[in-house]
Amino acid sequence: MKDMHAPDRVGRAAVLGAGVMGAAIAAHLANVGIPTLLLDIPPRDGDDKNALVRSGLERARKSKPASFSSSRGPSFVEVGNFDDDLPRLAECDWIVEAVVENLDIKRSLFEKIAPHVAPHALLTSNTSGLSAAALSGALPEELRPRFMVTHFFNPPRYLKLLELVRGPDTDDGVVAFFSDFGERVLGKGIVHAKDTPNFIANRVGCFGIFHVLQLMLEEGYTVAEVDKLTGRAIGRPGSATFRTADLVGLDTLAHVAANLYEGLSQDPHRDLFDPPDFMKRLVDDGRLGQKSGAGFYKKVRGEDGKSEILMVDPATLEYVPQGKVSFGALEMAKNVGDLRERIHGLVRAKDRAGSFLWKTFSASMRYAAECIPEISDDVVNVDRAMCWGFGWELGPFQLWDAMGFRWACERMLDEGHELPELARSLYDAGGESFYREDAGKHAFFAGTGAAAPADDEGFAPVPTRPEYLVLADLKAAGGVILESPDASLVDLGDGVACLEFHTKMNTVGPGIVDMMERSLDEVEARWQGLVIGNDATQFSAGANLLLILNELDDDNAEEVEWIVERFQKANMRLRRCSRPVVAAPNGLTLGGGCEIVMSGDAVVASLETYIGLVEVGAGLVPAGGGCKEMVRRADEAAPRLPGTDLFPYIRRIFETVGMGKVATSAHEAQEMGFLSATDRVVANRDRLLHDAKMQVLAMVEAGYRPTPPRADIRVAGEPGLAALRIGLDQMERAGYISAHDKVVGDALAWVLCGGEVSASSLVSEEYLLDLEREAFMRLCSEPKTQERMEYILKTGKPLRN
Repeated sequence: MKDMHAPDRVGRAAVLGAGVMGAAIAAHLANVGIPTLLLDIPPRDGDDKNALVRSGLERARKSKPASFSSSRGPSFVEVGNFDDDLPRLAECDWIVEAVVENLDIKRSLFEKIAPHVAPHALLTSNTSGLSAAALSGALPEELRPRFMVTHFFNPPRYLKLLELVRGPDTDDGVVAFFSDFGERVLGKGIVHAKDTPNFIANRVGCFGIFHVLQLMLEEGYTVAEVDKLTGRAIGRPGSATFRTADLVGLDTLAHVAANLYEGLSQDPHRDLFDPPDFMKRLVDDGRLGQKSGAGFYKKVRGEDGKSEILMVDPATLEYVPQGKVSFGALEMAKNVGDLRERIHGLVRAKDRAGSFLWKTFSASMRYAAECIPEISDDVVNVDRAMCWGFGWELGPFQLWDAMGFRWACERMLDEGHELPELARSLYDAGGESFYREDAGKHAFFAGTGAAAPADDEGFAPVPTRPEYLVLADLKAAGGVILESPDASLVDLGDGVACLEFHTKMNTVGPGIVDMMERSLDEVEARWQGLVIGNDATQFSAGANLLLILNELDDDNAEEVEWIVERFQKANMRLRRCSRPVVAAPNGLTLGGGCEIVMSGDAVVASLETYIGLVEVGAGLVPAGGGCKEMVRRADEAAPRLPGTDLFPYIRRIFETVGMGKVATSAHEAQEMGFLSATDRVVANRDRLLHDAKMQVLAMVEAGYRPTPPRADIRVAGEPGLAALRIGLDQMERAGYISAHDKVVGDALAWVLCGGEVSASSLVSEEYLLDLEREAFMRLCSEPKTQERMEYILKTGKPLRN
């Protein structure tokens, strides 16, 4: 390692360039609590020299999906300009440049800022493909060891990938620091790329896009057919190929392609990066995608007022109806839940779908393999780059394994293709796959001369971190404590157990409640504490509505009440457990899932937790302790002084729960009351279970004692209930809500106000649970509520009846 010391932390940062990407990077830094200075050029006209920066920040504030995770986020960002505020860069520990993708402009800016960079500070460029060496050459010699490329993917808050590319003089300590900082603080998946045109993800991804374009033109597929074939059915984003291109911008895509065409003079596939004529004509016409209103698709409104999305005809550049798109192989594949099994079948299909997918996959797989070791030393970085940056569920080498490595190689050979060196060496050695797994330990084929230490067969351990706990691996290694079809209790190590749900969408039913009870018995007897979390994309989509509706259809209302009461008692046991209980939510955390999270002692939540009590959408009220918890929290938030009016706190809860609001981040959940201000928010989803486990151990070390039951919760009582009922009546009269909306709202108001008691009455938690259950059962008997439940099960959308 060179004699260089990286900073020990990033306390303050600066972003240079307030365009779409720069402002979004600044927003994400705000999301993880880093005060950030956002600078850009002053406008040519006007008195406000920061006008362009304010505009960029406002665009980020209003963006959909939201760039900021909290309404407080923009307060972390200060604005300035290149004329007046470059000296303030000396205050920053990290400066990230994100101006226009032009080498000369970036190098000119580096020359201006270099005198103001603090001796310890890091300087990075958010280029999508310009040479790190060329950029570094514009810097003073003493700054070059602290420079590297940090390529974020758009939108930075949501896309996990962060490509790191070192320059010729970048210090090893700087790379190590930023790898750790990027993962731990920024929440990114780090991929180390080599200094080649467009690095890893854009190189492989653009090959795939332009190969699809070529295949579409050669074999007569339509834009809509291609998107049908290249979307969720094969583990890709729903926007597939052409909708994604419209979102990114055809001009942006063409720019990336031009950079590849110019920089890859020795690439045998170079001509593929010269876009087809019809795409060039679309760009020349200003048809750039979503930002211009037309691209590969165009939304139009017919004479009947209904909107329709048309697709471009490459031959005429006219927009035409998509028509019905159907492939037999895709219809059959709908019944195959496992993606690997689905891919295995699709590429063997004999119809146009199978032919297209085989040609698409096999070309991309070969190209990715040909690019090793040019763009990366191993298959892991390539697969991770494509999954984290492009939203693929399986990277090219994982795809190769899924369809059958040897079968795919033999088909390629039969078709006259030459296997890339890496694939050939594995094939000749009798290998069956690029990846291996044994008892939760993962290895990849590194080949001869591998950068990573490999065994005699050329396999090396897949790089990971001890903070990344994967339940599937722990279970494969024998870590199952208890197990049922609906849930498992898994050993996280150090005396901490994890309760994992694994029903469809992790919906809560009697099986999960039973495992909650069994797990609590086990943990209280033998363990230090409990984490509730999982490896899935969502924590829990709520209660099993189908089960409840079926019981109601069979006139088993008593069974429904028994199920609700059991769930209430299980959640109360979470709070009163003699061992600490920490919930670790991620993704959808709705209804009953939200109630479980609110019932623990503490929460360590993924930043991307979308949490809320949404039962009103099904014509019900929260009845697993959700109302009780919200009222308890309102009581604790209100000053405990004589004459304190609780109603403003209850009204806020009523509006939140009554409108079925869902927080769009863990930070927003804290603002809305679903999480407390003391609950932790983790940017890196991969660290969630580890950090929750550490929270349990910290609580044990601090001498944990369970929360005693509350019997002194203040409620708003009859005056609050009357005020909410007046509001409901006015909303019905004005046509904002239906008659049944009013019925549901009245039941919710009755529970939240504590029933018909006097103002500021003191009630117990059990009393509020009884009100919840009574209101829930009363609504269950309503035919219109049952209609809502049935509709939401069929469509996933609420019914207003």
